[in-house]
Amino acid sequence: MEYLLVHFPRSRRVLIDDEFNGRTEEVIELEAGRHMVSLGPPYDNYTPDQYTIILKDTSELEPREVSFELQS
Repeated sequence: MEYLLVHFPRSRRVLIDDEFNGRTEEVIELEAGRHMVSLGPPYDNYTPDQYTIILKDTSELEPREVSFELQS
């Protein structure tokens, strides 16, 4: 298993490959490989729109991290 941590200034559901899977600021456990990561609604107040990442060689203590910024 691989691990991902998504940062955002507010608590938000996380979309992994178009399915809700966890929340921001919580470590999410996923299969290794390529994933598309974005946030749940509202969809128009963050940037970037999404990340395409490859999860490999992570651990629960050292997850892959991505950050979304609040957009006004």
